[in-house]
Amino acid sequence: MPIPESFIEEVTARNDIVDVVSSYVNLTKTSGNNKFGLCPFHSEDTPSFCVNRAKQMYYCFGCNKGGGVVNFIMEEEHLSFPEAVEFLAERVGMHMPETADIQENTTRKRMLALNKDAALFFREKLFSAEGEKAREYVSNRRLTSATVNNFGIGYAPDDWNSLTKAMREKGYSEEELLSADLCRKGRNGGIYDTFRDRLMFPVISVRKEVLGFSGRALNPDARAKYMNSSDTPVYKKSRQLFALNLAKNSRCGYIILAEGNIDVASLHQAGFDSAVASLGTALTPEQARLIAGYTNEVIIAYDSDEAGVKAAQRAITILEKLDIKVRVLQMEGAKDPDEYIKLKGADAFRNLIESSEDQIEFRLSRINSKYDLSRDEDRVAYIKEAVALVARFPGKVERVIYSERIAENARTDKAAVSKEVERVRSVMQKSAKRRLDTSETRPIQQSGRKSIGINYTNPESAACEEQIIGKLAFDPACAAGIELPSPELFTSPELRKIYTVITENIKNGESLNINLLGTLLTQSEISLFTSITQSPGSSDTAGLQDCIDRLKSLSSQSEMDLNKLAETLRERKSYR
Repeated sequence: MPIPESFIEEVTARNDIVDVVSSYVNLTKTSGNNKFGLCPFHSEDTPSFCVNRAKQMYYCFGCNKGGGVVNFIMEEEHLSFPEAVEFLAERVGMHMPETADIQENTTRKRMLALNKDAALFFREKLFSAEGEKAREYVSNRRLTSATVNNFGIGYAPDDWNSLTKAMREKGYSEEELLSADLCRKGRNGGIYDTFRDRLMFPVISVRKEVLGFSGRALNPDARAKYMNSSDTPVYKKSRQLFALNLAKNSRCGYIILAEGNIDVASLHQAGFDSAVASLGTALTPEQARLIAGYTNEVIIAYDSDEAGVKAAQRAITILEKLDIKVRVLQMEGAKDPDEYIKLKGADAFRNLIESSEDQIEFRLSRINSKYDLSRDEDRVAYIKEAVALVARFPGKVERVIYSERIAENARTDKAAVSKEVERVRSVMQKSAKRRLDTSETRPIQQSGRKSIGINYTNPESAACEEQIIGKLAFDPACAAGIELPSPELFTSPELRKIYTVITENIKNGESLNINLLGTLLTQSEISLFTSITQSPGSSDTAGLQDCIDRLKSLSSQSEMDLNKLAETLRERKSYR
């Protein structure tokens, strides 16, 4: 049996959408019942993600995704509808009803169980005869047994299919192993283990689930030093951080962002228990938003080479958009945190953190290093680039101080630099305001539906169909005394389906609950419905009859055109 609607209504009533979304998104702007933040589903600079407490709905004016609290959890946590309801139920201490048809072995739960068994397999192999080389590597890196246990470190044997055979014996299918990226298909059609002869680090979620793996090569000739699980139904590496399950419990007040798994393990072992790392990618906006849910301060401890410096600059750009304070470590005499701690000790690293540069100093110094300030043309280029950076700072005092720093470095007038900073800032603010105003007020364009995978074959008719749905959703009572059109007149299959659901609700005298729609509509259809309700014309219910008349007229015209075409074809055939 499906989950009872009464249970879904109670779960969603106890999970206020603003409270739930706020644990994932920093909602910084308020306008009436709407709160705005940066969308968690696509990268953006200006907040276009809107959450409405009165309607208990969210909608992004940028990517057009929307829905209720259940849909949000489905998108953010990559869960099915029943799993998202269960997730929200657990959040407020409710138990799923026994009548709910939620199978224990759903695809997600089955894959999580497989990953856990794989982690146990790797763990067992580390302490077997096959794992001697791995244990020697661990010893050389000075990782203690406590650290190995804390991170669940294991070993993938130097064998083509040892994991595959072990998991098949536990009842997992070849399809499940392939889907979890624990094995891959060979050219001859057979399968082989994805990870071989590698020190294995399980990627564990904050909910203590094994989502995937990161393997460090033990063979120095291996093509890739680190190999990470590909994206799977339970794992999206752009949305996960290695060791966040441990770092979230730290009380130090900041997150240390490192590059490699060994760096993170070494930092934790030395007492720096807030260290995390991205997984085979540069820091992503999704990972930054994940960090923002736990702290407002980040210390970047990337490698000291040029690649590390560039990665730090990219990370700063992403983190500053979330109002996160950023500091950057300059590790003189060592290439990474692991080496620095081994050479100079934990106390020296702690002193390094305390004296670390804030992101402004770091970025200005990088700009400074690009130019020869003894040459006039370089001084002008330096001032232009540095001013563009300082103009973004929200604090007036900050801007004045760093404007003076720029002027001193370029040996020019302080007042002139400060004036230029404020001019550039004014231009930036006006541009940002125009973008925000447009994103909040613009009507939903037909072309925007493509971002949620929906295309209209007849845009003119679809515009009428959308208006009818929007007006009925805003006030079902506006249909009183009006003969509603047949769903067959709707040219869009998605709009026809939404219209059918809404009119069925009206016929039965039921209220429209965005969260209950998830049992009847797909995620893209929910987003489409939400976007329609955001259209300014939806509240003008007086025009419902005009929209219906227009739809009927377009349908009649279309039928006439088809008849005319058929007649033309018959004539051509007769002529031949």
